[in-house]
Amino acid sequence: MKQSRLTIAIFSALILGVVAGWAFPDVAVKMHVLAEIFLRMVKMIIAPLLFATLVVGIAGHGDVKSLGRLGIKTIAYFEIVTTIALFIGLGFANLFKPGEGMANIGMAHTGLTKIVEMASTTHNNSFGELVLGLFPTSIFQSMADGNLLQIVVFCIFFALAICAVGEKAKPVVDILNSVATIMFKFTEYVMYFAPIGIFGAIAYTVGSNGIRILLNYGKIIMSLYTALAVFVLFVLFAACKIVGISVRALFKAIREPAFLAFTTASSEAALPKAMQIMENFGVPKSIVGFVMPTGYTFNLDGSTLYLAMAVIFSTQLVGHPLTIEQQLVIMFALMLTSKGIAGVPRVALIVLAGTLTSFNIPILGVAILLGIDQILDMGRTTVNLIGNCVATVVIARWENKFDYNKMREFTDTGSLKLVPVTNIEDYKNDSNGEGQNGI
Repeated sequence: MKQSRLTIAIFSALILGVVAGWAFPDVAVKMHVLAEIFLRMVKMIIAPLLFATLVVGIAGHGDVKSLGRLGIKTIAYFEIVTTIALFIGLGFANLFKPGEGMANIGMAHTGLTKIVEMASTTHNNSFGELVLGLFPTSIFQSMADGNLLQIVVFCIFFALAICAVGEKAKPVVDILNSVATIMFKFTEYVMYFAPIGIFGAIAYTVGSNGIRILLNYGKIIMSLYTALAVFVLFVLFAACKIVGISVRALFKAIREPAFLAFTTASSEAALPKAMQIMENFGVPKSIVGFVMPTGYTFNLDGSTLYLAMAVIFSTQLVGHPLTIEQQLVIMFALMLTSKGIAGVPRVALIVLAGTLTSFNIPILGVAILLGIDQILDMGRTTVNLIGNCVATVVIARWENKFDYNKMREFTDTGSLKLVPVTNIEDYKNDSNGEGQNGI
């Protein structure tokens, strides 16, 4: 009942935000502070929650060889799925040709210089810089910057050290176990503020751009959302079917974090809730704690699909047609450059500007897309979240550790039974696929 009320409140906030942005645009543009406050509240949860759950999950796993196998399978799955996403984006861009006939649309180049500067100074273009960026110089700096992958790397080494020390490290694990339980309750409190943050984000977006912007940019918006829908319906559905997971139950389980990701255009806003749901859906904590954070660097399905479409859109916009060979070269480059930048604001525009510059393509498309990036970001962020949730299920099934009893319980009752973990034995049992509450 509590979750239903929150979902209704979020949906109501979305509608009110659209109305407020349309009726009172001057006031609505000042509502962005509400969204920023909510997103800051979410960001303060991420680091301690991720650190506690991942360390305890890996420590409960206890098998270093199994962990290495898990990492290889995870990266392999990510690369296959994101490559498919790139080619779907490429195909729909060539099919719909969203950039043709849009060069005459008046769009102020506000922020374009700043984005180009960020593309040249922030984004890592080389493979060496990408690898180097995986390793933190300070875990506290990584937590402050919200660099999930660096936190994951630190947690893996920290957990492996705990496994090596053995019984003497049990007090540390017990403390982190308690921290994880507290942070999940903390997350529940923060989610009460979600309707306020969503209202501010939507009101600001509509108030700044106006509802008519949806008509002016309808072609690119329709093209992207159609491609995203095809990716979800055919690729992610197929992945679930191949491993024998109920698609209906999974999508019913993640509808709330997916809606939260859509309305806020922030993966971080939905990450804590999504991790909790996937654990209670039947995926072991060790897999959720490893796959979900890693996925926000290596498995950005929606963002990679959008980048492929945005590059072709930019070339069509300036009348710079590319051959199939040239498009394939750019797609290969995007396979590398789209990794390792999940924590950068407006990351897709940054990568897009850097990619266009690298291939000597005019970056007018960046300025055109800037005006509706919030709308486009809502769709691609939602698919990023759904893709990572599906990834946890696929990897759990691949490891033969998915709990079908929990999935069936959700299918039968229509609700998730959220049972907080209170001791390290729960983590060990969850990791091994057998224990209390039907695990």
